[in-house]
Amino acid sequence: MSLKTTIQTDMKAAMKSGEKDRLGVIRMLLAAIQSREIEVRGVLSDADVTQIVEKLIKQRKESARQFADVGRPERATQELAEAEILQGYLPEQLSPAELDAILTDVIAATGAAGMKDMGKVMAELRTRAQGRADMAALSAIVKSRLAAN
Repeated sequence: MSLKTTIQTDMKAAMKSGEKDRLGVIRMLLAAIQSREIEVRGVLSDADVTQIVEKLIKQRKESARQFADVGRPERATQELAEAEILQGYLPEQLSPAELDAILTDVIAATGAAGMKDMGKVMAELRTRAQGRADMAALSAIVKSRLAAN
């Protein structure tokens, strides 16, 4: 079953059980997916849907930070709750040990020797860990690892 089908099934379940907050988030996600499908004039793969979910999570976290900065903790909490619902549509996250192993392998495979190779390393990591790791945090780890070389 595709990720989009799972999301649609969850929407129906949320409608039946009366979960208004969850239903709103799922509808927003499906609207984003549908909008992207119209742009590309085709059906999105699970990887494409995962990218949309990641983008929406990133937006929610950024909004929560901004609401917290201006003294609106109730809105910040709501944005984080929406991000948590969206998080359920991402694949299982990689453990720190798994991330370290992938990073070591990618650095060896690309022959990265310093910061000038950061783009190559991140491009390869993006294909291997998409949706299973926070790419911003991973970028910081790559920077520190490559700076040490």
